[in-house]
Amino acid sequence: MQEGEGAPVVWLGGFRSDMRATKAEALAEWARDNGRAYLRFDYGGHGESDGDFGAFTLSDWLGDALAMIESRCRRPPVLVGSSMGGWIALLAARRLFGTPLQPAGLVLIAPAVDFSEELMWAQMPDSIRRTILDKGVWLRPSDYSPEPTPITRALIEDGRRHLMFGGEIRAGCPVHILQGMRDPDVPWRQAIKLVEHLSGDPVVLTLVKDGDHRLSTPADIARLQAAVASVAATT
Repeated sequence: MQEGEGAPVVWLGGFRSDMRATKAEALAEWARDNGRAYLRFDYGGHGESDGDFGAFTLSDWLGDALAMIESRCRRPPVLVGSSMGGWIALLAARRLFGTPLQPAGLVLIAPAVDFSEELMWAQMPDSIRRTILDKGVWLRPSDYSPEPTPITRALIEDGRRHLMFGGEIRAGCPVHILQGMRDPDVPWRQAIKLVEHLSGDPVVLTLVKDGDHRLSTPADIARLQAAVASVAATT
C-alpha cells in the first residue's frame, strides 16, 4: 500500500498476472507522482502469493480482493481491473454497493466479464470439455508464459456462480472502459456488450483501434493513467 491522498486506487490484476506487471507498475508511478494512495496485491496462486494456481477459483480471488479493500481502504476506492480483474472489480462493486466502501469509480481494461463461460467453455471443442470433466483439468498452452495454464473443472463450475451477463449490471459509480480492437483474448464486442448491460451507470468506452489484450504500449499506458486521473479527480 502506497500512502497518499484522495480515494485509494486499487489494482486488480488479470488471470495469472501479478502486481509487478507493466500496467500495475505504471499506476504505482502515477500514484507517487500525484500523491495518491495506491493498493496492489497478488491473488492466491499469483505472483508473490502462496499456493498452487490451479487450486484456486474466481470465488477465492474475489475474496482476496474484498479482504484487501475492506482491510486497507478507509474511504471509497477507485477500482482498476485488468482482464479478469475487470470482472472482479464489477463483482466487488456489487458486493460493496450501499456500504461505506462502495467504489467511487471503476477503470476496466479489456474487462473479461464471464470469461470462464463465454470465452473459455463456450469456445472449447468437445474433446477439451471432456478432458476437463473427466480429468478435472486441461493444461492450456499460454501465449504469455512458457508454462501451460491449468483450466480446472472447479474454475469453470465456480465461474457459473458469478455470471453477470443476462441482466442489468450495476456498478453504482462512473465507469471508464479501455478496450483494444485487436485483442485476441477478449473481443472488443464484449466491451460493447458490457456497456449495454451497464445501463444505469455513466460509462465512457475508449476503443483502441490497434490495441491488443495487454494495452501496455507507452500510448496505452498514457491512456490508462489519464483515465484513472479523470475518474479519481471526482473523488
